[in-house]
Amino acid sequence: MVFSGNAIESYYSLTFLKCPNFENETVGNMKLSQNKILITGGATGIGYGLAERFVNEKNTLIVCGRRASALKDAAGKLPGLITKVCDLSSEHGRQDLFEWVEANHSDVNVLINNAGIQHWMSVTDADFYKRAKEEIAINIEAPLHLISLFLKLPSLNTIINVTSGLSFAPLARVPVYCASKAFFHSFTLSLRYTVRSRNIEVIELIPPALNTDLGGKGIHDSFPPVSAFVEAAFEQLRQGKTEAVYGFSEAMIKAGPEELQKAFERMNPS
Repeated sequence: MVFSGNAIESYYSLTFLKCPNFENETVGNMKLSQNKILITGGATGIGYGLAERFVNEKNTLIVCGRRASALKDAAGKLPGLITKVCDLSSEHGRQDLFEWVEANHSDVNVLINNAGIQHWMSVTDADFYKRAKEEIAINIEAPLHLISLFLKLPSLNTIINVTSGLSFAPLARVPVYCASKAFFHSFTLSLRYTVRSRNIEVIELIPPALNTDLGGKGIHDSFPPVSAFVEAAFEQLRQGKTEAVYGFSEAMIKAGPEELQKAFERMNPS
C-alpha cells in the first residue's frame, strides 16, 4: 500500500490525537528479588554494579562478556554468579548465547542489555568507519538481535535497556556512541509500547558518565561511582518507574530544546 503525503500527515495527526500517552505507563512493577537475570557485559562497570546489587537482592545472575578473565574475577567476587563467554559483536555469538540460555537456563525472566563500547574519534580519522561499525554492532545490532531472540522465551517478563544521558545532548568526541544510545532510547520507547500486550515490562536505565573504563582507562576517573547510580536506579525501580535516571541524565531527560542546546554547547566548546 502506498500513502500520499497528505494521507501520511493525516495518519499521524489522527494517531497522536487518539493514542494515549504511553511513555509513563507500566505493565506491572518489576519485582526486585527471586528473578533469573541475564546481564550482557556484566563482568565490569555498570553491568557488574547491577549484578552485585541484584545478587544481594536474592536473584540468580548470569553475566556474559568477551573476556574470560574478567568473568572469572566477577565470579570470584560474587558467589553463585553464572558466567558465559560470548562475542556479542557477531550474529553467531548472539545466537549461540540464546541457544545456551534456552538449553540450560530457560527460566530466565529478565534480560538486561548493558554491553556497550565507546570510541573517542572523529569522522576525519582514517579508521573512523571501521570503529563506527564496531560500535554499531555492539551498541545497536546486539541488543536488537537479543531482544528478538529472547522474546521467544515464555518466561521473559522484563527487558531492561541501558542507554545514556548522552542520548539527549551528545559529546562530539564520541559521536557514534552518542548516536547509538539515542537510537536505543528511541527504540526502547517503541518496544515498551509494542510488547505491553504480552505483559512484558520494558525499563530504561539512563546513566550519566560514571567512573568506569568505558572508552579507556582513566577517562572517567573523576565521575561519580557506579554504586551511586545503581542505588538511585534501584530506588526508582521500587517506585515502579520505567525510566531510571541520575545526575546529568536526570537533568537532560527533563530539559527542553533550549536547555539541551546549551548543554551541548557547554560540552562541546568551540
